Amino acid sequence: MQLSSPSDATTLQASFQALSDPLRLQIIDLLRAEELCVCELGDRLTVAQSKLSFHLKILKSANLILPRQEGRWIYYRLNLSQFVVLEQYFAELRRFSPIIAARPCQE
Repeated sequence: MQLSSPSDATTLQASFQALSDPLRLQIIDLLRAEELCVCELGDRLTVAQSKLSFHLKILKSANLILPRQEGRWIYYRLNLSQFVVLEQYFAELRRFSPIIAARPCQE
């Protein structure tokens, strides 16, 4: 995934920032197995709903999770297509970046 536009870079930056918090990584890990509502996430993570809502908002803004409302409950699941974008970015880094031997600084 070549960064062809500023929006590509912004998208990647938002994803990396969202994934940089341990609690958000725990949320992602829980959502790997199943779709969960906010109350279930709060119970499993033993975190206040206000704090959880803040972190869910960041993950949602980074397009890493998707909400689904059913009655008065909101359920969250992973947005796997966004994880594919991240995977492609890293795969291209690995595939197309030359391995350069370390060299001493020329001072």
